[in-house]
Amino acid sequence: MFKIEGIQKNLVPSAPFQYKFTNEEYDLKFKAEQRIGKLATFFAVFAIFISYLGLFGLASFVAEQRTKEFGIRKVLGATVANLLQMLSKDFLILVIVACLIAAPTAYYFMHEWLQKYTYRTEISWWIFAGAAAGALFITLFTVSYQAIKAAVMNPVKALKTE
Repeated sequence: MFKIEGIQKNLVPSAPFQYKFTNEEYDLKFKAEQRIGKLATFFAVFAIFISYLGLFGLASFVAEQRTKEFGIRKVLGATVANLLQMLSKDFLILVIVACLIAAPTAYYFMHEWLQKYTYRTEISWWIFAGAAAGALFITLFTVSYQAIKAAVMNPVKALKTE
């Protein structure tokens, strides 16, 4: 380092000698990206939690509204699996439509974000498939809990409230 300083003083004596390490420069360059990544992770988990609560409330509401229908269907011979499928189908269709809208939008914005880097990576399809599978799993878990709770209820109690 001192040899470089001496050479620089011989070539340009009026300029002050300043040096920077490459790893420190990269650290400064990517510190903002790391901060954005941590914030995005926090808000994504928070959004998923709020979405889960909303889905839980909506599934509870729909199951409560269709309690009499479930009672009648059970009396006529429907199984718990049939009732679960009937209630889950509507929610799964909505989640699939949401994934079909969100995946191209997310791909576009992620692709644009990655273009500002010198060395780029490709966005893999399995990231979107994993996100869609996670959303479908959370939906099935939440809705099936409410559907099973409504389906195992005694149909006489459901029909007696009229």
